Amino acid sequence: MEWERAKTYLLLFFVLLNLTLGGLLILERRRYTVTPEREQAIITIMNQNNIEMDTRLIRRFPPMRALYVTGFYYDAFRLADIFFGGANTQHVTTSRGHEFTNGAAELIISNGFISYNNPEGHGGQEGWQSGLSQAEAQRITTAFVQANWPDFRLDAIFIGPDWWRFSYRHVYRGYVIHTNFIEIIVTDNGIVQVEKQFAPVQEWAEDERPIVAPDIALLTFVQRIRALTNALASPMVITDMDLVYFQIEGSADATTNYLAVPFYRVFAGDDRDPFLINAFTNEIIN
Repeated sequence: MEWERAKTYLLLFFVLLNLTLGGLLILERRRYTVTPEREQAIITIMNQNNIEMDTRLIRRFPPMRALYVTGFYYDAFRLADIFFGGANTQHVTTSRGHEFTNGAAELIISNGFISYNNPEGHGGQEGWQSGLSQAEAQRITTAFVQANWPDFRLDAIFIGPDWWRFSYRHVYRGYVIHTNFIEIIVTDNGIVQVEKQFAPVQEWAEDERPIVAPDIALLTFVQRIRALTNALASPMVITDMDLVYFQIEGSADATTNYLAVPFYRVFAGDDRDPFLINAFTNEIIN
């Protein structure tokens, strides 16, 4: 009889405990969620400044951790093999890195930055056709990136008069590392230019820290636009907003760790590059 009563008390205790924990989780979730009232308030402020929102506002902003990344480092000869396919190349070592050339093609690795240029197109003329479509250009670049750097994904596409620029970003455990990028320009000749920067991710850094709410970050964006233009003559449209990691400081020293921290990206107007807002400090850097 006593045991039955004890089991009943234990059952009630665990039910109450679960209810309490559930209530705390709900309160915690609400604490880091933009309410509909706040969302409407920032939309009103943007509209008053001739800025429109053509994307969904990020609603959740739980605390985040920074990431440790190393300095930029590459295996120069592996890169030469990727771009030149084992063909004979001229190689020069400089105080800042490496230079490889083969005919019109040139690969420079300097101070942690990779630059490949080949007006004839990566792999030469064979296999490329005039009137290359965007879908085919994207297929070419995606196949090239996935074959060599499978943890990068397509992030943006920019269209020129006779070229496409495909921007790929490194993805680490579901998070985009904005400063780890591959930029590829494609023409009818194929891949004519590649720029790359990559800092290997080491581990999560210190404990979680609060980040600014998305609506507060947008208010910072509005203030920057007003400072730059005073008043917009025509509406500016925000086409996308997301949360990524950004390496603030870096070098070609692969033995030193640096911090990559959360940043909001705001894509707006005709700018090809997003506005970047530090989610820890609410400072805009461009």
